Amino acid sequence: METENKIKAVVFDVGETLVDETRMWRQWAAYLGVPESAVLAALDTVIARRGHHHEALRSFRPGLDIKTAYAEQAETGGRVIFANDDLYPDALPCLSALRDRGYRIGIAGNQPAEAEDSLRECGFTADFVASSARWGVEKPSPVFFAKVRQAAGVDAAALAYVGDRLDNDVGPAQAAGMTGIFIERGPWGRIHATWPEAAAVDFKIHGLMEIPGILNRGGV
Repeated sequence: METENKIKAVVFDVGETLVDETRMWRQWAAYLGVPESAVLAALDTVIARRGHHHEALRSFRPGLDIKTAYAEQAETGGRVIFANDDLYPDALPCLSALRDRGYRIGIAGNQPAEAEDSLRECGFTADFVASSARWGVEKPSPVFFAKVRQAAGVDAAALAYVGDRLDNDVGPAQAAGMTGIFIERGPWGRIHATWPEAAAVDFKIHGLMEIPGILNRGGV
């Protein structure tokens, strides 16, 4: 007899889960006047030592004010939050497949408020799209994941959270009673997959289209 699927809602992180951030890092390299490869190498170093990604940017320009830098990029037309070309190819098909199967869908990450409209304009259809800026709290705070549960409208045990980071996404989601799905891609996913904590994730995937199959096995 097939076991009833306990997951009723799936909520997705944004950067390196739905959105490929390569263009963003390329824009930062241009803004700082350094090679893209240097920025990416600095990012890897910071991730490996469990630092904040802003440290990678400040390694080239100590004291860099991130908000001012964002504003300056916007003034010169160099900052677009997200565009369709930034989406991973499996992002829209995965959310569509899950919606067709009756799951509630959410998108919630550490993002500026304007990212919410950008994601909708990229074609995502979700029951809710939220940002840390609008909620006033960032991952990995338990308050963020409480808001995820409230927005999804289901108990934590009926919710799966998908992300590329163990520290910000999967670990805190599992601590909140949710199912954690770790996607191993992008700089964080690649490096975090080598951490001891990776052994404790509920599921590890390499592409989003693996999720419908995981959930369809029953009992998940």
